[in-house]
Amino acid sequence: MRRIRLTWTHGAALLIAAFVAAPLYWMAVTSFKGQAEIGTSPPTAWPDDGTWVNYRDAFIDNDFGTYLLNSVFVSVVATVLVLSLSSFAGYALARLPLRGKAPIMVALLMISLFPTIALAAPLFLLMRDIGWLNSYQGLILVYTALNVPFAVWILRNFFLGIPKEMEEVAWVDGASPLRTVLSVILPQARPGMFTAAIFTFTACWTEFLIALTLNTADRYRTMPVGLALFGSQFTIPYGTIFAAATVSVLPIALLVLVFRRAVVSGLTAGAVKG
Repeated sequence: MRRIRLTWTHGAALLIAAFVAAPLYWMAVTSFKGQAEIGTSPPTAWPDDGTWVNYRDAFIDNDFGTYLLNSVFVSVVATVLVLSLSSFAGYALARLPLRGKAPIMVALLMISLFPTIALAAPLFLLMRDIGWLNSYQGLILVYTALNVPFAVWILRNFFLGIPKEMEEVAWVDGASPLRTVLSVILPQARPGMFTAAIFTFTACWTEFLIALTLNTADRYRTMPVGLALFGSQFTIPYGTIFAAATVSVLPIALLVLVFRRAVVSGLTAGAVKG
């Protein structure tokens, strides 16, 4: 049996992992504690009398299921739109003989880093004028516009790593440019597509400020906004908040766990291509 030799690198990695995992562990454990146990001092590392009452309060008393479904719908549709637009844009910037590629890439990078709070007021006025406040399409449109630049960066760098000879073979066989992209290029760029999709979905899933600004009606609120509005002026239901937060983390954790190899491959390709 092969023995694993622990080094300082392993120790540092374990220390960082424990530092990152500690708040998540505390959140999950606290979600199963009763209100009395949450307020005890010193706090307990494991629930003395585990209960599901916090989850019941989140989904039944606070309608967290509606917020969760709204987030799923908005995030999935925005992710599909972002991938559809950024894949063709990324391919054009990587392969086609366009003028001004460098300024375009710099402009996309600047747009992706633009602070969201500076856009809140203009977007509110725009959506009010076209009648898209308190709607799904308004939020989806904004999320798509905000995430396309970063997805173009990821996919363009990944397309650069695909051998051009594969496209030339497809052209010799009579494939059109669109057929070449759909049948030859995109399947090869699958890790980059997964990476862009997970980053986009996570950004939409956790976005708070734009969702709070555009959708004030309770039936259109997304998960981060609904979670922030739990409680009242005089009470803060910590157990219910931790239960809802634990549920909200699960989709992201599952996506990263299932597609971790594709994500690492996509990030590595993006790191070495110019």
